[in-house]
Amino acid sequence: MAKIDWYDEFIDFNYKPSKDDLVVLFYFEPAEGITKNEAVGRIASESSTGTWTTLFTLPPRMKKLMAIVFEVNGNFVKVAYPLDLWEPGNPAQLLSGIAGNIFGMKALKNLRLVDVSFPKSYIKHFKGPHHGMQAIRKMMKVSKRPLTGAVPKPKIGFSAKEHADIGFETWMGGFDFVKDDENLTSTSFNDFFERVRLMTKLREKAEKLTGDKKDAYINITAETEEMKRRADFLADHGWRYCMIDVVVAGTSSVQTMRDYCSDLGLAIHAHRAMHASFDRNPKHGMTMQFVAKMMRLIGVTQIHAGTAVGKLVGNKEEVLSIADTLRKSYVKPYKNLVLEQDWGNIKSAFPVSSGGLHPGLVPNVMDIFGNDCVILVSGGIHGHPKGTRAGAKATMQAIEATMDGITLEEKAKKNVELAQALEKWGHYRPK
Repeated sequence: MAKIDWYDEFIDFNYKPSKDDLVVLFYFEPAEGITKNEAVGRIASESSTGTWTTLFTLPPRMKKLMAIVFEVNGNFVKVAYPLDLWEPGNPAQLLSGIAGNIFGMKALKNLRLVDVSFPKSYIKHFKGPHHGMQAIRKMMKVSKRPLTGAVPKPKIGFSAKEHADIGFETWMGGFDFVKDDENLTSTSFNDFFERVRLMTKLREKAEKLTGDKKDAYINITAETEEMKRRADFLADHGWRYCMIDVVVAGTSSVQTMRDYCSDLGLAIHAHRAMHASFDRNPKHGMTMQFVAKMMRLIGVTQIHAGTAVGKLVGNKEEVLSIADTLRKSYVKPYKNLVLEQDWGNIKSAFPVSSGGLHPGLVPNVMDIFGNDCVILVSGGIHGHPKGTRAGAKATMQAIEATMDGITLEEKAKKNVELAQALEKWGHYRPK
């Protein structure tokens, strides 16, 4: 019988990736009756030049475009992809290959895209963040401590005026940012443009009263042309940030908005809504670390990374890998979690810690992230026994204590807001 498939031709354990190869790390589990080599051969084939059967005509030059499996370690496989497979500066086309049909192949019980090592020859076609971490610190006049922000809670349902009033209390408690949540864009009860107008007046008032810079992550997520209109409105009203739900909006629209917002001087706060639909299962889908890497490459200023101690899934190791991917100029390989990455001239981005935080958890978060992060404490300030402003003050006191190397309990002896927060929540970790 004539040979039907040619998946084995995509495996070469003697192959050494070139400096221009894009290397992808996958976790895989073969389906019943499929060997490991049969499984990994299909991964490389389906994500590059292969198909399910041998072909009548195959030009010899096609050999140079084949992805090559060069290492299998247990259930982890590394695949090298020639640079010519990928259109320069097109992340959507990249995802259609390394995160495309391969996830639906019957020969694989599970498949997870863990990480990608981008060569400099691929990275050079991307701009990365317009604002790096130091530029944001300079813009907000915050030199050392973590940046802080909060979402008015509940996340949706307030009128534009109610939202703005809670935002004002948040700023007056010492926070840098007020944040829309992922599902608040423009509604009948909270119109985007009215919200911006009201927030602008109260931002100016808060800045005058406190002497500090204040801003907001106001959600512009919509059809791309509408996002441009909303970004224009933010810039016209003196805002320096916008927020985009980057996963649901998609890489192409985020690329467009990166350049558009850059021209307006707006930094992009990236919310990761919908991420857990494909990154929560540790055996299938893709990692949040890779999503964060793609978004830094495209050019967001910051993106959510989890907390390891709050209400959302994600352990300390995962959270740290995301933070390193966003902040470091060079990332060392680590276990079967992280591949080597030299970011070249791509600027850094802030990891954002959010989800179920309150003042009692601030030391835990800062122990993981250090100071170069954005900490969002929302329910943990609005639920304070004395209200939002007191909750924000308690959080800032917790940050001060952590930076001074003293316990929250010691700090609380002279700070009533922190004492009241600890009395309610202690060091409780939400489930």
